[in-house]
Formats: sequence, C-alpha cells, structure tokens
Amino acid sequence: MTINNPDLWKHLLPRPTLDSHKYQRGHALIHGAIELVGATHLAASACNRIGAGLTTVIAPEKIELYQSVLPPDIMVRGHIDVGVKNVTAVLAGPGGATKEQIDATINNTFGAFCILDANAIPISNNKQYPKLKNPTVLTPHEGEFSKAFPFLKGERPDRAIAAAKYSRAIVVLKGSHTIIADPSGKYLINDHASPWLAKAGTGDVLAGMVTGLAAQGMDLFEACAAACWIHGEAGLNIGLGLIASDIEKSLANILKRLLS
Repeated sequence: MTINNPDLWKHLLPRPTLDSHKYQRGHALIHGAIELVGATHLAASACNRIGAGLTTVIAPEKIELYQSVLPPDIMVRGHIDVGVKNVTAVLAGPGGATKEQIDATINNTFGAFCILDANAIPISNNKQYPKLKNPTVLTPHEGEFSKAFPFLKGERPDRAIAAAKYSRAIVVLKGSHTIIADPSGKYLINDHASPWLAKAGTGDVLAGMVTGLAAQGMDLFEACAAACWIHGEAGLNIGLGLIASDIEKSLANILKRLLS
C-alpha cells in the first residue's frame, strides 16, 4: 500500500517556460450541464486555475447564461466547430451530461484524454463495459461506483483496482480515503483530506483539477494523484466554512509552494 504524497508527482507538475503560449499549456474542453450550470462553473474554474492554457465550455443550451457567469477568459461555445482546436483533455459529467455529450467525450476525435464524472461514467451492461477510445479517468463517489460496477465486491482498494482493470481506465474512487487505481494494478491511497470537503460541488472541482492537469500533458495517473492531494490540502487550509468555490481560489498558493 502506498500513501499519496507530493514526492511521487511534484517533479511532474506542469511548468510553463517564458516562451510558452496557451495551446502549449493545453486546451481543456468541458461539456456544460443543461440544468446544474453551477457544477460546470466549478469544474471549468478549477481547470482554468490549475493551469490549462485554454478552457472551453460547450453549452448547446443556456449559452447566454454560461457567458454571463463564467470568468471572461473561459471560452463558451454553443457547439464544437472548426474554432475548437488543439484539444488535449475533455470532461463530461459535472452537473450531469446528456448521452450526446458523453459519446462526444468518449469518442472525441482530438485523441484527447477523457475525464468522466457523475452520470457520464459508463454503467456496465451484463459485464460488457463500453470501449473507451482514448486514455480515460473515471471519478465516481461510492454510490456512482456501485451503480457503474454493481458486480464488484470487497474492500475499496480491491474494488477500485478491479474496476480499473475491467474498464481499462484510471479509477478515482472518492471518499475520506480516495483510491486512485490504474489498470496495471498500481494504486495509491489519498488520506490527505478534510471533513469540510463533504460539501456539494467539491467533486466537480476535483474533476476540473484532474482535467486541467491532464490537459497540460501530465501523466494521467500522476495527474489524478496530484489533484487529489492538492484538493485535500485546500480543504485542510480552508477548514470550517468551506464551500466548493473556495477550493479554486486557494489553488494558486498551494501550487506556488509545491513548485518553489
């Protein structure tokens, strides 16, 4: 058993150079929820803050609302068109996703990393898991995990590892002790967390953080490990009174300490 800690991934955190431009820092594409706009806002803001060079939200509905509430440096488009280019990571699920959005993420033609959260996580049908075209991360909490993999039993690390092998995706089984499991059988336990993180929206922030690090080219397993630890560090720093949007605002100082 290995406990997640910065020594495992700190040297891999993305570091831009003086001549970097936005596309060299990665382009993250996030499918906007139709109803729970706030969840997409949390994920996109966290993705942006953790360093993605460009974050684009695709909002086929409520585009005017998204344009009014999202930070001005986050692009909002009604659909994927020729202007959406150099995408390196795609996220669906925060706030809910339609079948079309889920399919567009899994089958994206950019060859981009996929991050699937909440209802975007595919559910096993008679133990036949959907084929994942691109390297993928699944970020379920316990209820979502049980729904996606109802036939897996046992201790949490064993179930997470089995799900990773079965789905051929990295599985981040969220909880007070989050399990980060790779299809190879490698796994980490992240116990660097805070009880104040048990709030609506914190999972959306985590999904955005994973997406932002992956978009910058960080190896997926280490990106998940880094996002989970940093997420926990934010929770410990903020403490009493934490709301999900506080996490994004604390990322800059945590990254400064890790990269110093």
